[in-house]
Amino acid sequence: QVQLVESGGGAVQPGGSLTLSCAASGFTLDGYAIHWFRQAPGKEREGVSCTSGSNGNAYYSDSVKGRFTISRDNAKNTVYLQMNNLNPGDTAVYFCAVREFGCAATLEQYDYYGQGTQVTVSS
Repeated sequence: QVQLVESGGGAVQPGGSLTLSCAASGFTLDGYAIHWFRQAPGKEREGVSCTSGSNGNAYYSDSVKGRFTISRDNAKNTVYLQMNNLNPGDTAVYFCAVREFGCAATLEQYDYYGQGTQVTVSS
């Protein structure tokens, strides 16, 4: 049974950092794309960052480029999202999604996704 479990969310002040984890079970991450999405109340879902399963490349939305870093540890079957210099606009539920091979733009193109972890940035 495929399962994705996110963790690492919490409440931080502006300028702070968090590292999110997406632990996969029921399959091995090698060869799969993992995409971090976020959903904030009243806002459209946004694809934040993706690590490709086909070429290992990483992709970032303009809103997080330079602040967030995605990485994967295939031995631990886990993908991480290091988030630095957080601002209130980053407040959202963050969740990871998986599909074979390359990254795709929308959640509907992914096969599985987790329940998410809440990130709140406020002073």
